[in-house]
Amino acid sequence: MSQDGDTAEVVQLVENEDYYLDHGLMVLTARYHLRRGYCCEQGCRHCPYGEAQTRNSQRNADINEEHK
Repeated sequence: MSQDGDTAEVVQLVENEDYYLDHGLMVLTARYHLRRGYCCEQGCRHCPYGEAQTRNSQRNADINEEHK
Protein backbone atom coordinates (compact mmCIF):
# COMPACT_ATOMS: atom_id res chain seq x y z
CA MET A 1 0.00 0.00 0.00
CA SER A 2 1.29 3.45 -0.83
CA GLN A 3 1.76 6.20 1.71
CA ASP A 4 -0.51 8.66 -0.13
CA GLY A 5 -3.64 7.17 1.45
CA ASP A 6 -4.39 4.67 -1.31
CA THR A 7 -6.44 1.89 0.26
CA ALA A 8 -6.70 -0.39 -2.78
CA GLU A 9 -6.63 -4.06 -1.86
CA VAL A 10 -3.95 -6.21 -3.47
CA VAL A 11 -5.51 -9.37 -4.92
CA GLN A 12 -3.47 -12.40 -5.96
CA LEU A 13 -4.38 -13.49 -9.50
CA VAL A 14 -4.81 -17.22 -10.12
CA GLU A 15 -3.55 -18.55 -13.45
CA ASN A 16 -6.27 -20.24 -15.57
CA GLU A 17 -8.98 -18.74 -13.35
CA ASP A 18 -8.29 -14.99 -13.48
CA TYR A 19 -6.01 -14.99 -16.51
CA TYR A 20 -4.16 -17.16 -18.99
CA LEU A 21 -1.22 -16.56 -21.28
CA ASP A 22 -1.74 -16.34 -25.03
CA HIS A 23 1.47 -16.02 -27.05
CA GLY A 24 3.17 -14.46 -24.04
CA LEU A 25 0.37 -11.96 -23.33
CA MET A 26 -1.81 -12.03 -20.23
CA VAL A 27 -5.51 -12.36 -21.10
CA LEU A 28 -7.96 -11.60 -18.30
CA THR A 29 -10.93 -13.94 -17.92
CA ALA A 30 -14.60 -13.09 -17.38
CA ARG A 31 -14.17 -14.27 -13.78
CA TYR A 32 -11.55 -11.58 -13.21
CA HIS A 33 -13.72 -8.89 -14.77
CA LEU A 34 -16.73 -9.87 -12.69
CA ARG A 35 -14.68 -9.81 -9.49
CA ARG A 36 -13.36 -6.37 -10.43
CA GLY A 37 -16.97 -5.25 -10.74
CA TYR A 38 -16.91 -2.81 -13.66
CA CYS A 39 -16.09 -2.46 -17.34
CA CYS A 40 -12.90 -0.60 -18.25
CA GLU A 41 -14.28 0.02 -21.78
CA GLN A 42 -11.09 -1.25 -23.44
CA GLY A 43 -12.78 -4.06 -25.41
CA CYS A 44 -11.34 -6.92 -23.38
CA ARG A 45 -11.64 -10.34 -25.02
CA HIS A 46 -13.64 -11.92 -22.18
CA CYS A 47 -15.57 -8.88 -20.97
CA PRO A 48 -18.87 -10.00 -19.40
CA TYR A 49 -20.38 -6.53 -19.83
CA GLY A 50 -22.47 -6.36 -23.02
CA GLU A 51 -21.42 -3.00 -24.47
CA ALA A 52 -17.73 -3.85 -24.38
CA GLN A 53 -18.34 -7.24 -25.99
CA THR A 54 -20.00 -5.55 -28.95
CA ARG A 55 -17.06 -3.19 -29.44
CA ASN A 56 -14.57 -6.05 -29.06
CA SER A 57 -16.39 -8.17 -31.67
CA GLN A 58 -16.39 -5.26 -34.11
CA ARG A 59 -12.68 -4.59 -33.48
CA ASN A 60 -11.83 -8.27 -34.11
CA ALA A 61 -13.89 -8.24 -37.33
CA ASP A 62 -12.03 -5.12 -38.48
CA ILE A 63 -8.66 -6.72 -37.74
CA ASN A 64 -9.61 -9.92 -39.57
CA GLU A 65 -10.74 -7.89 -42.60
CA GLU A 66 -7.38 -6.06 -42.70
CA HIS A 67 -5.51 -9.39 -42.93
CA LYS A 68 -7.40 -10.67 -45.98
